Amino acid sequence: MSGGRRSAAFAMATLFVVTGCSGGQQSILDPAGERAESIFGVWELMLALGTVVWIVVVVALGLALVRKGRRVDDDSAEAAQVREAGDGRSVLTVLLAGEVVTALIIAVLVVVSASVLRSLDDADVPDDPTIEIVGHQYWWEVNYPDQGIVTANEIHIPAGERVAIEVSSDDVIHSFWVPELGGKIDMIPGKSNSIWLEAEEPGTYWGQCAEYCGTQHALMRVVVVAHDADEYEGWLATQSEPAPSRPSEEESIEVARGREVFLSSSCVYCHTVQGTAAAGELGPDLTHLASRENLGAGILENNRGNLAAWVLDPQAIKPGNLMPGTDLEGEDLQSLLTYLESLE
Repeated sequence: MSGGRRSAAFAMATLFVVTGCSGGQQSILDPAGERAESIFGVWELMLALGTVVWIVVVVALGLALVRKGRRVDDDSAEAAQVREAGDGRSVLTVLLAGEVVTALIIAVLVVVSASVLRSLDDADVPDDPTIEIVGHQYWWEVNYPDQGIVTANEIHIPAGERVAIEVSSDDVIHSFWVPELGGKIDMIPGKSNSIWLEAEEPGTYWGQCAEYCGTQHALMRVVVVAHDADEYEGWLATQSEPAPSRPSEEESIEVARGREVFLSSSCVYCHTVQGTAAAGELGPDLTHLASRENLGAGILENNRGNLAAWVLDPQAIKPGNLMPGTDLEGEDLQSLLTYLESLE
């Protein structure tokens, strides 16, 4: 490799390292809540201790090389005896120091980690709101049991409040993780685990399944949207409303036709639209699909073009997911898309 290519490769590697360690989506280095800040504090301590250890090791290595150079210059028998006696003491000193220092570092990290975990577990978390999240291959079912709301792949919470989260799985082991708001927690079939989240400020926080769960594990994303109090209450009120079951006077002919296409298609066997005859439970609830920012568990922006691509051939976009494609075309497809876009 030429010098120019080596320089370019080094620059690219440096860029990846820098951008990978910067704040942004799914980064523990940009905590936005109390739980995440506590975890970040442990990470900072580990980084500081690791840095000190690295400096000590590098300095010791440098001193050893300097001493070795001096020994080469003096090869007399007396010098050899002194070196032999000194080497034994040096080895013993290094071994003892290494064991003691290592034990102290581990003890400090254990005590600090246990203290942080205990403080997080003992935190006072109100029962309302409680959100239930169920992991599926490869999407998230999100339930608000007190309000009777069911949505998918987006979790809406009030900013500045601790929110209780109950997690479980419908198929394989998943792991719920929103790095900017807290640590990971496993989602196990037949078992319910709990965690709490808090976003200090309104905003959007991305998360990820953190346990390999199949071919599309890497594309099983989730988003947490934190609202101020009034906006959150407004979101709950909107999501609590069912979709219209019959055409209204204000509704367009195309929306009404799209509803007929939807209800007469295989969509109803897997999806629910509250207020209609569609009551499938295998796929995400679509009652307020148009209010969501993304499709396919965070991999596509929710717009008409992406929605059409997902309806027609979801396997081309996310191979291995359980949704089959459809053979709709022409006016039927356009009417269906218009109806789905009306589900706000």
